[in-house]
Amino acid sequence: MALTKLSSLIRIILGCNKGRRIRVAVVAASMCVGWAVHAQEPARLPRAMVDALLARQILALSPERITARDVREILVRAPAPRIVLLQGSVAAVTMRPFAEFLIAMGFPADRLRRPQDGALSWPSSGSSEELAGTLAWHFEADGMMPLLVGHSQGGMLAIRTLHELAGAFHDSLPVWNPVMDKAESRATIIDPLTGQPRAVVGLQIPFVAALATGKLPRLVLGQWSMLAKLRSIPDTVEEFTGFAFEWDLIAGQFPGAEPYRATGSAHVRNITLPPGYSHIALPRTQHLAAHLRTRRWIDEYVPGTAPAALPDAEEFDSANLLH
Repeated sequence: MALTKLSSLIRIILGCNKGRRIRVAVVAASMCVGWAVHAQEPARLPRAMVDALLARQILALSPERITARDVREILVRAPAPRIVLLQGSVAAVTMRPFAEFLIAMGFPADRLRRPQDGALSWPSSGSSEELAGTLAWHFEADGMMPLLVGHSQGGMLAIRTLHELAGAFHDSLPVWNPVMDKAESRATIIDPLTGQPRAVVGLQIPFVAALATGKLPRLVLGQWSMLAKLRSIPDTVEEFTGFAFEWDLIAGQFPGAEPYRATGSAHVRNITLPPGYSHIALPRTQHLAAHLRTRRWIDEYVPGTAPAALPDAEEFDSANLLH
């Protein structure tokens, strides 16, 4: 398959239109991974098994109007991108609820788990150098670059990793083997799209999101090297979405706070959530897949159109569903 077609195939698997429109609109991270999800657990097939017929079927899909049938009959047979869900600094507040939502909606669980221990939520206490090397290892092994979604300090680590890949902290980055949990003695991978060697530095991530990530904790936790970089998004990501809400005292987010901005070609969106959101509760979205009405609303959502109103009802919880 030509590289241009393979690139288009990956974009549609991610649910994006020209790399800029994400399908699912769930807030907790809405960062929405963009996979058109379904209740059935999809089987993961190696990329070599995406044959010409399946590729044509996927390329014929409209990423804005993917149905449950499309997922059940077509996308279920295609590989899914790995999603790294980075939790904040408080160990009790993890990204597991968001991972459970994705799994309940049909995203393959193995594409969310840490290879080291099978956890659904990744700690944000590690180094950006290690995470950048891990992303490179997965890109080489899976043929698809992982996505990053970070909450609070996890968002900081995601952004720091973008700067790491841009060479802001190191001229060379080692490949990190997440299975062995150690660095390999090389700083290059074989690019699965070209078959040619390439450095870890300079790799580009398709989609990154930061949720409730502010500067105040960087001051308190001594992460001073990120103060000037936290709102600057380099070209090592295609699309970046920052989620915040005013008067987030934990993040230090107040009215008129500095927005995220691209330093070059990255497509950056700033989304200010309505009043009533909680810094700690933002990843809690598993309940949205548990009720038929919220599940149906998500499944029927079409980007670029006015979403249908959720029925007024006390028997289900629509918290963290942006509607």
